[in-house]
Amino acid sequence: MSTDRPRVLQIGRLHATVEEGLQNSCAVVKVPGPPANELPLDAATASQVEALVTSAALGLPARWLDALPRLRVVSSFGVGTDKLPLDACRARGISVGYTPDVLNDCVADTAMAGLLAAARQVCAADRFVREGRWPQGPFALTTQVSGKRLGILGLGRIGQTIARRASGFDMEVAYHGRNPVPGVVWRYEASLTELAHWADFLVLAVSGGPPTRHMVNEAVLQALGPRGILVNVARGSVVDEAALVRCLQTGELGGAALDVFENEPHVPDALMALPHVVLMPHMASGTVETRQRMADQTLRNLHAGLGGEPMISPLP
Repeated sequence: MSTDRPRVLQIGRLHATVEEGLQNSCAVVKVPGPPANELPLDAATASQVEALVTSAALGLPARWLDALPRLRVVSSFGVGTDKLPLDACRARGISVGYTPDVLNDCVADTAMAGLLAAARQVCAADRFVREGRWPQGPFALTTQVSGKRLGILGLGRIGQTIARRASGFDMEVAYHGRNPVPGVVWRYEASLTELAHWADFLVLAVSGGPPTRHMVNEAVLQALGPRGILVNVARGSVVDEAALVRCLQTGELGGAALDVFENEPHVPDALMALPHVVLMPHMASGTVETRQRMADQTLRNLHAGLGGEPMISPLP
């Protein structure tokens, strides 16, 4: 391996394209993920690291920055930023890139798939047939989707893509966020609780992190109501999971489709016991096509940053 290649720290296992690209162009140092509190490298090796590649799921511990004096580029595979120390990176002048936009369609598709599956009880109906219960009588009636009211929490790139998908179902759409989004046709609701009260379905597409932690609390879930359905393709931290379980168990909330959880990959037994809840393993962006585009963009951000050029998709 040529010694003039940039020294790059890789956290955890990454997409095969990313790992191959790193091996072909960089001197790679790998550390396991999830990352430990302390950087598991000797000081001499750490002092040579110029760039770091990670994923949204694994992130980067803020305290590692002090042990990486030459670090100038971070490239993250994913769109989530809640596990990245952005303020500390900005203070150090470290460029940070991520992979937005390329996953919008697949995440929006998964949101609609979850919404449809929960409303029409697709998973429960599948079990009903497989378990041989159909000959004993018809399946219970389910909930129509077309023409209903869809509330969206977070009208960023993904939220707007979901809203456009909903137009194909003739749904009325409104949204909530920190501020109204200029130039969109959908109605802004200043109160999340009022949005939930109005909506038949509430889809979460907001960023994770401290500002949105437990934003969907018991009051919001109760406002969505016994006929309402929650769909979460955002982050598990956005929902008070204990309150969600209670509301589903008591019937205060009609159902849910969840792709993310507070302590994933561990899902509460109470959620798994509820037949009117659709559970997915954080798979919203998990298509061959999207993950390839994410991998390509991760490498492009990395090489642009190392070359002193603007990243394809930098974080501000």
